[in-house]
Formats: sequence, structure tokens, C-alpha cells
Amino acid sequence: MLKLVKISVFLKEIQNLPEQKRKIIRWAIVIVISLGLFFWWIQILKQNIGGFGKEGMRNWLGIPQLQEKLKDIPKTEMPKFEIPGISEEELKKIEEEIKKEELNK
Repeated sequence: MLKLVKISVFLKEIQNLPEQKRKIIRWAIVIVISLGLFFWWIQILKQNIGGFGKEGMRNWLGIPQLQEKLKDIPKTEMPKFEIPGISEEELKKIEEEIKKEELNK
């Protein structure tokens, strides 16, 4: 009971402070609690990552399932276009001339 009285007196003293000081106290409390939670979260994260190992991490990220899905995707090939009446040599010459013109621009 005595502690409750001390706490209520302390709270009354804070309530009687100017608003600027109360804001400073409030933000200090928020920052301290936030830092504590952040460091606690980092510790939990370290424990979880440390317990996975390489295979556990691959499974957690879903890499084996992704590899299976990638196998199911049909492979596509580029169609071969043939221009009637033009041999491959002539086609190469045309490509070279196009490149030359692009360099001259």
C-alpha cells in the first residue's frame, strides 16, 4: 500500500510539471522502451537464425518449392524467322551495315 502512495505522489509531481518537461519525460520513456524491445527482438532473431542452419533456412524461405515450380514452367524457344530469297551471308552483311550506320549517327 505504501508503494502505491509513493507512485501516486510521483505521478502527481509529474502532472504538475510544465508541458514541455512532461513531453521530454514521455519521449524518454518511449525511447527507452523501444530500445529494449528492439534489442530483445534482435536476440530472438539471432536465436532463430542460428538454429536453422543452411538447409533449414532454404526450407524456411521456400526455395525447394520454388525450384519445383520453376521445373513445371514450360520452356519457350525463340522462333526462327527465315526471309525467303536472302541467304545467311546476305543477312550478316545487312546486320553489319545496320551496325555501321548506328555508329555513324
